[in-house]
Amino acid sequence: MRTFFLILLISNVLISCKTAYFTVKSDAYVEFKSVLVDTLFQDKISIRAILFDANKIWFAADKGRFGFFNLDNNQKFESKIIKDSLKLEFRSNAKTKKHIFILNVGNPALLYQISKDGKKTKLVYQENHEKVFYDSMQFWNDKEGLAMGDPIADCLNIIITRDGGNSWSKVSSDKLPKVMDGEAAFAASNTNIVIKGNNTWIVSGGKKSRVFYSPDKGNTWTVYETPIVQGKSMTGIFTADFYDAQNGFIAGGDYEVRNQNFSNKAITTDGGKTWKLIAENQGFGYASCVQYVPGSNGKGLVTVGFSGIYYSSDGGNSWKQLSTDTTLNTIRFIDKHTAIAAGQNKMIRISFK
Repeated sequence: MRTFFLILLISNVLISCKTAYFTVKSDAYVEFKSVLVDTLFQDKISIRAILFDANKIWFAADKGRFGFFNLDNNQKFESKIIKDSLKLEFRSNAKTKKHIFILNVGNPALLYQISKDGKKTKLVYQENHEKVFYDSMQFWNDKEGLAMGDPIADCLNIIITRDGGNSWSKVSSDKLPKVMDGEAAFAASNTNIVIKGNNTWIVSGGKKSRVFYSPDKGNTWTVYETPIVQGKSMTGIFTADFYDAQNGFIAGGDYEVRNQNFSNKAITTDGGKTWKLIAENQGFGYASCVQYVPGSNGKGLVTVGFSGIYYSSDGGNSWKQLSTDTTLNTIRFIDKHTAIAAGQNKMIRISFK
């Protein structure tokens, strides 16, 4: 969905280790009681896609930029892709054993294959269309992956690779479910696609907000209804995660009423076939990213967005605010106590205590 986020700019790159503590009041039990936040770097940058690969946190960003932060030596590597006079904005990234991939959101859609040292880039897919807008990208394995975008015609725009990302092909519209009027997606945090084994879920938003499911790596698709708020262009599911093939969580809300904390979060226990609203009028409002806590048996959840960092220890039934930082767009766990988050002008490491 077309860009709707304001980018806040600050001057001068700053690599630092600034530390801040936030403590949860002890009036209710939570597994995590506090967080320790280290600022890995600050810059004039907007980041919506990150991934963990070995000792590196890769990021895809605005102004044609991509790179990584090396957790071993605390050094940041950044590069920039320049193509003609285009203003490239990379909001999706993915990885295989050999390469990193980044995808530009708008027209033309440009998908680049990047070497693991970040020094070599290769354009492997280009799509020109006035309506093209890609939201998310993931891989099933080292050979097969997919990216999804807003509808160009009457279905979601999906491309698939079966050769490790060297070539990509658009899925024919007759093999995909039809979208409803005003149904699209949000490029908020590269979490529109969730993969568990061969299972794939894609979430949509806007005037209609649903879950598209494939059990066979994108060969066949079924679509399921959700109770998430919808009906306007800026409502619906902005983010999703699954703990396993059965248990999942979707979140989002109304971007124009960001403190609205009802009809903005739901759970499934049957692989996405049915969804139930949860924690109505509780916890966060609009959320741009949700992730399960590894090793939590599906009980631990963390969200980031305009309400700050929120945490649930009971599968989403209740929530506690761990931080008031509203500038984060995306978060990924690197182990069961540590996550990396990024957003407007920074990347941070969060240690959950």
